[in-house]
Amino acid sequence: MKKTVEEINKKIKKGKAVVCTAEEIMNIVRSEGVRTTMKTVDVVTTGTFGPMCSSGAFVNFGHFKPKMRITKAWLNDVEVFCGIAAVDAYIGATQLPEHDPANTPHPGSFEYGGGHVIEDLVSGKTIRFRASSYGTREYPRTQANGSFTIKEINDAFLFNPRNCYQNYNVAVNTSKEKIYTYLGILKPEFGNANYCSAGQLSPLLNDPDYRTIGIGTRIFLGGGIGYVVWQGTQHDPLVVRNQKSVPTEGAGTLAVIGDLKQMKPEWLRGTSITGYGVSLTVGIGIPIPLLDEDILRATCIHDQDIFAPVVDYAYDYPNMTGKVIAHIDYQALKSGMIKLKGKSIPTFPVSSYAKARDIARILKEWIVQGDFLLSDPVQALPTRETGVAVHPFQGKYT
Repeated sequence: MKKTVEEINKKIKKGKAVVCTAEEIMNIVRSEGVRTTMKTVDVVTTGTFGPMCSSGAFVNFGHFKPKMRITKAWLNDVEVFCGIAAVDAYIGATQLPEHDPANTPHPGSFEYGGGHVIEDLVSGKTIRFRASSYGTREYPRTQANGSFTIKEINDAFLFNPRNCYQNYNVAVNTSKEKIYTYLGILKPEFGNANYCSAGQLSPLLNDPDYRTIGIGTRIFLGGGIGYVVWQGTQHDPLVVRNQKSVPTEGAGTLAVIGDLKQMKPEWLRGTSITGYGVSLTVGIGIPIPLLDEDILRATCIHDQDIFAPVVDYAYDYPNMTGKVIAHIDYQALKSGMIKLKGKSIPTFPVSSYAKARDIARILKEWIVQGDFLLSDPVQALPTRETGVAVHPFQGKYT
């Protein structure tokens, strides 16, 4: 049996579409079988909620009087990129304030940065700004200082170059000293293992070959509606996969966009990572239309079928040795304790499975209520047949 997105959308408009979350579909298929489930269920919803450093937002302030071609600007003392046009700027999620973090009241705590500016914008808070320019005949102003809220500027939209990793590392530390990483604090000598994925709820793990997720796919993004606009940077479909086509390391990624004015701070959180920096924790949910039985089978992936690579962040990760200590399944990771090198190691999720579950549920409700229609991709993401492997920098450097 086969379906089309158009047919499913007609059912959504009539209030007759049957939608399940990625957790729910497994039990349904287990009791009803693939063929019967394919006849009754139309869409599976997925979700993930975790720090996604490759994120940011474009804003357009509107013109000042007299006009100004901004060359440098700061929002709440966080510098933004202005090399675009007169009053456009890009806020990078990991950008830090001008002052040295080592001089803050709590050294290494990284209390505020670009991700927090984005959260404050979405929250409707007042943002302080200062801007400078060299001045030209048509843009004579050279300085501007003031404040605004998101309602007082023309445009604000999230544009994240690399989100929603398809699987990811489990970080450990084999050294004798505590280290600080983007996956959190790692205690010495295998003191803990940190991971960051929703596993069986994660979008690209439920569509491992990118058959339904592509450029133009409509998604839940930060509590509003967004879109996949390109493959994410470092998208690598050529990594080793298991018999169920699930990659055994980081693979596919997504570039996404959405109207920041629609979003909610609950699903876009500025994040401080002790001893490392700042980021933005992003909520993403993607619907999987059940177009055929193979797609349905892929959405039945279970945590025990997804294996993540365990990598030493003291030596192997920074030196790019490519060494993997072991592969651990997400069922074991989520249990809170894994066995490695004859040692019991506590695990810690950097992402929130509870929030991922909420996102999948909310997206399900939107579709059932007819508030969210599915979209056919206008172009497929690079696959094993069409993609290229990610490689280290190949230029010259010292």
